[in-house]
Amino acid sequence: MTRIDDLPIRDELRGQSPYGAPQLDVPVLLNTNENPYPLPEPLVERIAERVAEAARHLNRYPDRDAVELRTRLAAYLSRTAGHTVGLPQVWAANGSNEIIQQLLQTFGGPGRTAIGFEPSYSMHALISRGTGTGWISGARNDDFTIDVANATAQIRELRPDVVFICSPNNPTGTAVAAETVLALYEASLAAGPSMVIVDEAYGEFSHRPSLLPLIDGRPTLVVTRTMSKAFGAAGLRLGYLAADPAVVDAVQLVRLPYHLSSVTQATALAALEHTDALLGYVEQLKKERDRLVDGLCGIGYEVTESDANFVQFGRFTDAHAAWQAILDQGVLVRDNGVPGRLRVSAGTPAENDAFLAAARTVFKEYSTASEGSA
Repeated sequence: MTRIDDLPIRDELRGQSPYGAPQLDVPVLLNTNENPYPLPEPLVERIAERVAEAARHLNRYPDRDAVELRTRLAAYLSRTAGHTVGLPQVWAANGSNEIIQQLLQTFGGPGRTAIGFEPSYSMHALISRGTGTGWISGARNDDFTIDVANATAQIRELRPDVVFICSPNNPTGTAVAAETVLALYEASLAAGPSMVIVDEAYGEFSHRPSLLPLIDGRPTLVVTRTMSKAFGAAGLRLGYLAADPAVVDAVQLVRLPYHLSSVTQATALAALEHTDALLGYVEQLKKERDRLVDGLCGIGYEVTESDANFVQFGRFTDAHAAWQAILDQGVLVRDNGVPGRLRVSAGTPAENDAFLAAARTVFKEYSTASEGSA
């Protein structure tokens, strides 16, 4: 039987594993940071109307530049993120992963490097390697914050072409202060300059304001977003960025022709018409996220401060065994490979109750805090 490594694949892909979380049929799914609430029925009906309208013209290519969608996304950001942006500053693609891929195809590639501060969103490294961009792993502090002195020193010394900053950070949930972003941006200017990409996939869930205003006057700073989380539209696959208009022009050099289908654009536009209702679910999830933090701390776990719709908790003597023990009780959480820790997405109140009950039962056997108190 032929193996992957028997094929003439690129050297940097050898030994790598495809990205993906387990997809298991269990009662409570809290492992992929999805919004657990189904779309409201009025929105479902509006999607059907918009898609039906688009279907009448599927014999024609979609709007290549997604002008109406980008205009509506710009209006959404201007209203909710504390900084006014317009159509020329916004670009959209099939999920924030395609946005990241387009940015790396444009500003990375063979002979160039990208740096991220790990643990962080593993797709940054994976897409870097997939585009032939060298990957540099920067370290974090023990509390999962970015060590500004070390990070800026690495940027100045190694001169990466792309700098990734994830805020709130996945999988830890930690937000990054504006002062930290500015320090890394200044270091990037001295180094090249580098493109600084702030990944705000979970921005709507943060206790802190968006970092979007930082793009003003900074042409190499980009903020990326997604409709998968706050909009409860993981199945839609719609991501977008905000940046200087020159960045939007640049990524169009590598975008595939007609990359956003008419159906995708129609569905996203329908969702944007129901922004207020969807952001109401975000407020519910923020309360549930905070309840998870309080509940896990009450049990005795060590919990990482979270600005996202998920919570990292531990520490475990054997994180994978603890993951399995929770799964055995019908609750699927995420084993991200962070030593001694697991991650749980905020679900509905009933789902979170089931998780906390499972977490309570495994605490004594697997938690290092339980060992210390014995």
